[in-house]
Amino acid sequence: MSAGFYEVNGKQVPHDEEGYITNLSDWSKELAEVIAKQEGIDMTEEHWDVVNFLREYYEEYQIAPAIRVLVKAIKKKFGPEKGNNKYLYELFPYGPAKQACKIAGLPKPTGCV
Repeated sequence: MSAGFYEVNGKQVPHDEEGYITNLSDWSKELAEVIAKQEGIDMTEEHWDVVNFLREYYEEYQIAPAIRVLVKAIKKKFGPEKGNNKYLYELFPYGPAKQACKIAGLPKPTGCV
């Protein structure tokens, strides 16, 4: 993917070559749906739980969590049945931290390759 734009409600939202939006304030639920569709993901309530959690986490700490931190934080908030790699990879098969952060309109998590 090269740098370009997502089309949302007739508006162009710029993203980098990996698909992460370049301006965090451009994020919206509609944009999240567009990004998710491009990622091959149908957003369910479970996906939104993770995306909304990530946005809150980012607001508090100004950093997108790497997968280990994400799993621990989700386990603390939602319990062990959701706070584990298997569950998160079922939701976001291309990497829960990377893919969920992209959909959440956050920068690429540190420690992700």
